[in-house]
Amino acid sequence: MKIEALQIRKGNILELDGGLWRVLKTEHTKPGKGGAFVQTELKHLEEGTKTNRRFRSEDKVEKAMVEPRKMQYLYHDGANYVFMDQGTFDQVLLEEETLEGATDFLLPNTEVEVLFHNERPVGIELPKAVELKVVDAEPVVKGQTANASYKPAQVETGVTVMVPQFVNAGDVIRVNPADGTYEDRVN
Repeated sequence: MKIEALQIRKGNILELDGGLWRVLKTEHTKPGKGGAFVQTELKHLEEGTKTNRRFRSEDKVEKAMVEPRKMQYLYHDGANYVFMDQGTFDQVLLEEETLEGATDFLLPNTEVEVLFHNERPVGIELPKAVELKVVDAEPVVKGQTANASYKPAQVETGVTVMVPQFVNAGDVIRVNPADGTYEDRVN
């Protein structure tokens, strides 16, 4: 399926130069002079090589046909992440390299969509938001809550998220896994 370059998003899988490439980063730029373009960082799914590629806004690219299947993340066995199809109970093993940063937001029993291309798992798509417990956060300093300042907080998966001053250790927060940003406090 052809899409316009402006529709390329992080996590998309593109067919380019006879191979499959995962989009790691995108940056849309409209310079003062000349046409708009999309700067992308891509990783080849087979070889593991990375490259930067620039597409003009009017370019069309081939988005790989992937079949998403709802699965549940079970556990990490040291080398692979194990996912289970909830209908057939089939298990799929994915290496950390295949997940490309999604492991920062994976908790056991999380429902995800495992993406298959020609019956081969090529990645996962996380939910739009994940709920994570804050395990460590700096205490609030009196007088700092008047402005909208943020502080680092470590969540249960080990990743650090910038949160508002009122978030404390023990709170459960909602995080956008696409960019790792805080959305809101759950409790």
